[in-house]
Amino acid sequence: MWQGSLIEQLIRLGGRAVAAGLVIGSGGNLSARSPGANECVVTARGTWLDELTGDDFSVVGLDARVRSGSAAPSSEVALHLAAYRARADVNAVVHLHPQTSVLLDALGQRIRLITLDHVAYLRRVATVPYLAPGTAALAEAGAQALADADVVILGHHGCSVVADSLELAYKRAANLEEAAMATYRSLLLGDAETAAPPDYLRRLSSLADGSH
Repeated sequence: MWQGSLIEQLIRLGGRAVAAGLVIGSGGNLSARSPGANECVVTARGTWLDELTGDDFSVVGLDARVRSGSAAPSSEVALHLAAYRARADVNAVVHLHPQTSVLLDALGQRIRLITLDHVAYLRRVATVPYLAPGTAALAEAGAQALADADVVILGHHGCSVVADSLELAYKRAANLEEAAMATYRSLLLGDAETAAPPDYLRRLSSLADGSH
């Protein structure tokens, strides 16, 4: 069944995210769905992303009802469901706690897209000010921020990253933290302005809308 395939992918992604330092302990949560499905598979409450098993997931409808699996989905399940409701193209939601990204945002420092990879994967990084974790307010604000971005920093908390596949969502999350590290290092060197050439983003945008 489709759930089994997605669960296998989520288990692998959880291990990669922890190994990359994008989350520690029982922080963060992951979800995915088949294209167009009205339900998603989401990690259960309190799970450690590098210790996931097939029993550590809930299947939850977009109406927020648990349909199978663990009866206690992640405390941030509303954040995931709001993203799916807001964006029909989204099939994966990755919520992690990348420390440099969160730190820079907390200090009021914009995460700059310095390399071409940063631009290609992130395009734009949206931000949401601190809202209590697990609340409807956070879920709604996160979904609204996805109107013109695929990557959202949640103030003093973490990130919400969406994509049409788990692989792309992970690449975006990894590039977010890499961009934050590059920004941090450039600030240490006294540079607060350097970013990738704007022409590259314009070129990507033109290719995406077929105007090339």
